[in-house]
Amino acid sequence: TNQELAEKARLLSDQNSEVERKNREVEQAKLALEEKATQLALSSKYKSEFLANTSHELRTPLNSLLILAQQLSDNPEGNLSGKQVEFAKTIHGSGSDLLTLINDILDLSKIESGTVTLDVSEYRFSNLRNYVDRTFRHMAEAKHLAFTVELADALPTALMTDTTRLQQVLKNLLSNAFKFTSHGQVSLQISLVTSGWTPDHPNLVHADAVLAFSVRDTGVGIAADKLQLIFEAFQQADGSTARKYGGTGLGLSISRELARLLGGEIRVESVVSAGSTFTLFLPYNRAGFINYDQARLPQPARMAPPAQVIYTTSPAQFTNDVSVIEEADQATVVQYSSVLDDRSLIAPGDPSVLVIEDDEAFALVVVEFAREKNFKAIATNKGDSALSLARDYLPSAIILDIDLPDIDGFTVLDRLKRDPSTRHIPVHVMSSLRERERALRQGAISYISKPVARAQLEEEFTRIQKFLLGGKRSLLVVEDEKMQRDSIISLIGDADIHIVAVDTGQGALDALKGSHFDCMVLDLTLPDISGFDLLDTIGRDAALRDMPIVIYTAKELSRKEVTKLKRYAKTIVIKDARSPERLLDETALFLHRSHASLPELQRKMLEEIHAADGGLAGRKVLIVDDDLRNIFALSSLLERQQMHVLFAENGRDGIDVLEKDPSIEIVLMDIMMPEMDGYDTMRAIRRIPKFKSLPIITLTAKAMKGDRDKCIAAGASDYITKPVDVAQLLSLMRVWLH
Repeated sequence: TNQELAEKARLLSDQNSEVERKNREVEQAKLALEEKATQLALSSKYKSEFLANTSHELRTPLNSLLILAQQLSDNPEGNLSGKQVEFAKTIHGSGSDLLTLINDILDLSKIESGTVTLDVSEYRFSNLRNYVDRTFRHMAEAKHLAFTVELADALPTALMTDTTRLQQVLKNLLSNAFKFTSHGQVSLQISLVTSGWTPDHPNLVHADAVLAFSVRDTGVGIAADKLQLIFEAFQQADGSTARKYGGTGLGLSISRELARLLGGEIRVESVVSAGSTFTLFLPYNRAGFINYDQARLPQPARMAPPAQVIYTTSPAQFTNDVSVIEEADQATVVQYSSVLDDRSLIAPGDPSVLVIEDDEAFALVVVEFAREKNFKAIATNKGDSALSLARDYLPSAIILDIDLPDIDGFTVLDRLKRDPSTRHIPVHVMSSLRERERALRQGAISYISKPVARAQLEEEFTRIQKFLLGGKRSLLVVEDEKMQRDSIISLIGDADIHIVAVDTGQGALDALKGSHFDCMVLDLTLPDISGFDLLDTIGRDAALRDMPIVIYTAKELSRKEVTKLKRYAKTIVIKDARSPERLLDETALFLHRSHASLPELQRKMLEEIHAADGGLAGRKVLIVDDDLRNIFALSSLLERQQMHVLFAENGRDGIDVLEKDPSIEIVLMDIMMPEMDGYDTMRAIRRIPKFKSLPIITLTAKAMKGDRDKCIAAGASDYITKPVDVAQLLSLMRVWLH
């Protein structure tokens, strides 16, 4: 009927209205979500900017404080009393503690809201035990506590993990154990376990096995209602104003997030007044480190989205019949994921090679090639890791790439050659950069440009084998004065060096035709031909071109003569009061003599010259920084190295100073400055043709992701964060001035 039709029409109209209302609500909800997402993105952006700016404002005054306090505590003039030196050390220690706090806050922020990179490598449990014992033994003795590190018998030799992050977690747990324990003992036990973790933990449940790192103490303990609170940022079990123990409460919060990144978790058991046990559970997988899906991990309430972990998982494959080994055409390797090396198999006396290579695929090729030649191989793509590995394993040889993701390869080479324990190890540079002369001058034994042919690899490993079996090193001394010849032989000569001494240029050429020499010491003033002519003759002989030559002369050299000499010679030593020590130092470098095997007198001479001369004396540096405290601190530091220091308080003034004095050899550039910041200043400097290759090192208190790349893109040669690590800065400057 009409009435029924009207009723149906009304119902349909009501339904349409309801659908439209629902659609409007959905649209409004969608708009609200989009607005929320925009607000979250802005919030994240503001947080990052706030952290970067806060980091800058805190690190800038810390920079001058730490540098000046360290100089005072060194007491180079010897005019401070013992108590005043202690005051300076206290200032430096307090500043370092503040820096640690700043880094902890940044670390936690990056883990919660940014991208964190894991540097995965093989880590031997024996090395972990040594690290923990070395770090905490003195603390245990100072507090009169028993301290043990126990490795279960059933443990594998090593695990694949991020060594630095694992050390950070264990250091936090052990530091807390010692802080809250006044009597009794602290222990670390590492074992394989079958239970104890959260039953439904996705990574631990599916792992081949589970490792437990248990830190036990007999300290104050934690009340049951505080066990979850202690893992929150800035929280402690005792949060009262009258609390007995200091600290920010960040350590456990960071440790929890790092454990999650490593694919595991931390559990705690405690009894008040009886002690606590914190256990880090990590998955052990026989195939290596697994790229854990962080989205599957249990998330605590109010937790920010988990950090993204970046890996490279598919190296290019190579066959044995390739004639040229090309570098993989892929994104920069963040860390190795599939290069399994032999570090867990190396025994004392085994021939071994440390491969420091940015390209994972090429590293794999070199590792396999080393094994073919009966060498054990260790591989890393990080400069900092390489320095530690070189000290720990003392390999027979090192193969070094220059273009590394963290620190420049030349800085690695400089540090290797300035460390008495590693300076004798032959370094073979293989790089796509055209820096042959620079590498050899810094002490490399050879240089090969990439791409590398298999025949070249064969040649390098033959050279390594010959070096290991070669016995005595050979040195040719070319000096016309008998007294000088005898003094050089007395200075350098020892059972491990075979020295041939001649008094004429022709005698030198005859000796070089008849024998192989690892190094030559040359005086320029000879009775038959000049030293310059002798160098020209040697330079035309391809077989002699890479032989290290040390010029040892009393002749006054013009700038033109110095430039000519540097084409052939690795080092020039001018005869003066300190020249014997410098000559010993340079020949020891190029002959790859072990510091430990030198006679005591020669060791002392080298120690004295390394303490007194950093290789920066007489060089001219420009500091561009708007903070006078930093200018004062850096000037004081560099003047102690006998450098000539100029400064400017902003970018425009810095460019003016450079234009007026083009003899400036290196620039230290701050980033955040008024009028013209460091980025714009560097771009302007690089537009001036005569300054295109001028070394510029940025010193910035910004410490956020991408800052380094931004600096390099703007024209920086290198990058270092404030507060400045003095040793790292001086090493970087030596590298760029070499």
